[in-house]
Order: sequence, then structure tokens, then C-alpha cells
Amino acid sequence: MARSTSSRPLFSARPVLAGAVVLGVAAALALSTAPSARAVGLIDLGDATSFAVLGGQTVTNTGVSVVQGDVGLSPGTSITGFQGGPGVVTDGTLHATDALAARAQASLQRAYEQSASLSPQASISLADPADRLLTPGVYATDGVDALLPDTAALTFAGDAASTWVIQVPQDLTIGSGTSMVFTGGASGCNVFWQVGRSATIGGGSAFAGTVMAQTSISVVATSTVDGRLLARTGAVTLDTTRIVRDASCNEAPQITSSAPTDATAGTPYAFTVTATGSPTPTFTSTTLPAGLSLDATTGVISGTPTTPGTTTVTVTATNGVAPADTATYTITTLEAAVVTPPVVPVTPPVVPVTPPVTPVVPGTPTTPGATTPPVTTTRITPVADRGRVAARDGGALAYTGSEATLPLAVGAAALLAGLALVLGTRLRRRGEQQHRG
Repeated sequence: MARSTSSRPLFSARPVLAGAVVLGVAAALALSTAPSARAVGLIDLGDATSFAVLGGQTVTNTGVSVVQGDVGLSPGTSITGFQGGPGVVTDGTLHATDALAARAQASLQRAYEQSASLSPQASISLADPADRLLTPGVYATDGVDALLPDTAALTFAGDAASTWVIQVPQDLTIGSGTSMVFTGGASGCNVFWQVGRSATIGGGSAFAGTVMAQTSISVVATSTVDGRLLARTGAVTLDTTRIVRDASCNEAPQITSSAPTDATAGTPYAFTVTATGSPTPTFTSTTLPAGLSLDATTGVISGTPTTPGTTTVTVTATNGVAPADTATYTITTLEAAVVTPPVVPVTPPVVPVTPPVTPVVPGTPTTPGATTPPVTTTRITPVADRGRVAARDGGALAYTGSEATLPLAVGAAALLAGLALVLGTRLRRRGEQQHRG
């Protein structure tokens, strides 16, 4: 008996498809959870921008430290090691518990909170060489403390506009002889270390960035810091430390635009306020003319003014680097021009005029001023006498056909008279008969 057979594949497609789906979902989840390095906005240090060192309790220096920038303290007790040496402050001033130092501490608190509030895109371990190449973004260290081992190098790859924020829950320790490398135009100006407790920078290190520590900061001898050391509540301790700032990091804003042009009511208007500075300045202003507004980012004043008049406007440019710059402008809004409708010449239609026709009356002059020709009287010579006249004139009488006209006229008159007589007689007889009857 014959049997029907069917061939089966060596493997089933259904499990393969199911496996592919699982792998695809897993890949998608992996991609969605992978750290994405994206740029963040620059942290605004406000009045703390000009400070290279700012302490909350004390600022202490040992050895010949050179600090470029302001050195401040608030609300602590003392700054030691700079007044009378051995430390040196260049391009800055000591601010011990003064108003500027107090404002700088308030700005530091806001900047610290801003940095701590950012959501990290990746968790890193500075002890792991694989985590020492950082693209722009926000990073959180994977432990409560962070350690960059001795002689290790930490690389920041980006450009001049790139920003990094590194969040450390408690203590940050930078080992001795460590270095920080910047590629692609990146700068330590835009690196911010938000430290939950204290930071220590080992001897002989080349450190970069702004340290914002909740408590204290200590720098061991012969280290260089390209940035700032800002402590909220504790001390800042230096030992033969050199603190510098890249010139491009701290350029105060300067408004460069000239006087604005006049505006016209009812007509769209635009004027751009320009300013230099690093970071890029933002703008604020006092009250503008009705209908106009200021773009804080671009500095463009635009809109359609509604009311004629003159308005004095003060524009302020800020970028976190003191001092801010201001400029006072006068914006004149002119009245809308009165538009006169164009005059269109109208040509009246040409109506043809027909002069009246004056009937010509024989013998009446038709032209004004014309002289009536004299009437010539012609003497009529009887036919019977024409022969004599012609003979007398010595010539024969020319035949004109007028000799037959008179007899015809006389005959016609006699005929009409006869008809009238006959008609009259009949009418009279009829009347008499009717009268007798």
C-alpha cells in the first residue's frame, strides 16, 4: 500500500521568528537605556564667576600660591596667607565677608542646586579607564565617592560650546600626578564638578574645571587648577597652588550696537542689540514702546509699534561674568504716514455737436453780413412787338418755344371756368328741387 509522505524542515521558522523578535526588543531596550552624551546649558555662576577661590568658613594658604581672580570668604572668619604673603592674588581682589562675597555665596548656592538637579545621562567610574573619555553631557559617579587614580588622565572630547557636569554624591579625590586633556576645542571653562561633601586634589596634578563643594576643598602642594575652587560652608586650603583662568572663560559682556533706528506706528519694526562676551550674553530691558518686545537670547527688539512717541529704554547684557553691561537707547515711534489716494485724470467724453440747419429761403441771405444782390427788372416785350424789336435791333428773333405757352394757359382757364359754371348750375337746380319737394 502506498503511503504519502511529507518533508519537514530541518528547523521551524516560528521559533526563529520569535527569537528575532526577542532579540529586537532586547536591542531596543539596550539602546534606550544606553547613556547618551548630549550637551547641557552652561551653569550660571552669577556673582561667583569672578572668584577663583571662595570659602564659607576660612581660606588658608601655605607657600607661594598664585591665584588669578578674586579670593573671597562669606560668612566665615578669616583669609590667611595672602595679605603680606606668601600667597599672591593677580587680576583680582580679596573680599573678606563683604557684600560681594555674600552675593557670590548666594550665586554659588543657586549654581550648585542647578547642577544637582540635572538628570545624568550616564553613570561612570573614574577608576575605570573605559570611563575616562567623556563627551559633553551630565554624568553621575557610580559610588558615593569618586576617585581618579594617580597619574591617570581624564579626557573631555567636544568643542568650544560643549559643557560637562559631573555629579559626585559625597567626596571627590583626584590622585597625584593626574591630568585632564581637552580635544576638539573643548575647554575647562565648561567643566563643573558638583560635590556633595568635600574635594581633594593631589599634589602635582593638573586639574581643570569649577569645583562646587558643599563643604570643603583642599589642594596639595604644587598642583595647578585651571578653573575655580568654590566651597559653600567649609574651608578652602591651598599649598603652593597655582590657580589660573583661561581668558576665554571669563569675558564680561559688552554691548556693541549703535543707536536704534526710528519706528513707525503700524509698521513692522526690528532692531538687534549686539554684545560680546563669553559665555554668550543674554538680554533684558526696561519697558519698550507698545507693540515691541525683546528676545532675551538673540537681542532682537521686534514687533509692530502702535503708539507714536518717544521711549527711553535701558538694555542690560549679562553672562555670569561681572560686570554686566547696560546701554540706554531712545526709540522714537513716528506717526503713520497719511496716504493720499492717487488722482486719476478723468477725460470727459467728446459729444459731437451738430449745428442746426437753417432752411434756405430764396432771396434771404444765409451768411451773416452778406449783401442781398439787387433785383434786376426785365421788361417783357409783347410777342406782337418782338418782330419790330428784333428788326429794330438788327437781328432775327431766336425761337425759345414761349409762343405756345400763352394760348395753352388761356385754354386751361376757360375749361376750368366752364366746369365751374356747369357744377354750379347743377347744384342750384338740385337745391330748388329739394325745396319744392
